[in-house]
Amino acid sequence: MSQSKQFSQASGASNTSSRSASYAPETGGSLADQATNWLSKGSMLGLLGGLNKLSTTQKVVGGALVALGVGYLLRSGGSASAGSRSVAAPDGSTKESVDTLHELLHFVNDRIEGYERAVKESQDPERQGYYKQLVSQSQQFANELNAHLRQQGEDRETSTTVKGKLYRGWMDTKAALTGSDEKSILGSNIYGEEWALKAYEDALADQSLTGALRLEVERQYTQSQKAYKKLQKMQDQQ
Repeated sequence: MSQSKQFSQASGASNTSSRSASYAPETGGSLADQATNWLSKGSMLGLLGGLNKLSTTQKVVGGALVALGVGYLLRSGGSASAGSRSVAAPDGSTKESVDTLHELLHFVNDRIEGYERAVKESQDPERQGYYKQLVSQSQQFANELNAHLRQQGEDRETSTTVKGKLYRGWMDTKAALTGSDEKSILGSNIYGEEWALKAYEDALADQSLTGALRLEVERQYTQSQKAYKKLQKMQDQQ
């Protein structure tokens, strides 16, 4: 099965869940406007703050609106980042490689936050230990890529993707409403690793990545593939 097909199936297989804020259903688009505002600021506190005050109907309606937003972002071909960046470079080739590095780092930073979340939520010592290894691995990936950015005169990239923020917020709210279990934590990690793999494939498709930088991206891609296979094996053993 191709990676793109796996990625598409994982997107379709994700469990929808409820998420909402303090609002009245008859106010129409106010929830979507508030959710967009909170997500653009990188915080889910606004969404979670009024969670316990809502009726079941409000939770269902709110969750449906947010699920639509998730679906839209996941279907979109772009990979919008948490902030815009103006890149200055001496020539076109360098600018392309810098843009590609920034884009890849958004997903690597997503990977860090995703596994950090898994470490906090998992109650299985063995799995928790493996997730910690993947946090450390992801941080090393980010350090290596940022070192190449510094060589180009760029600042360290610490942003994540809007998709990643929305998805993690969605999963956090699901856990707040229904609780989390090892199966859902593992499924979320597999889904996140598929995002990372797609990001590495896109980066390697950019021919402006050459020399030591390309070798590093290829090495990280191979390590991500190994992690993905191990996570799948863990899922098969459930």
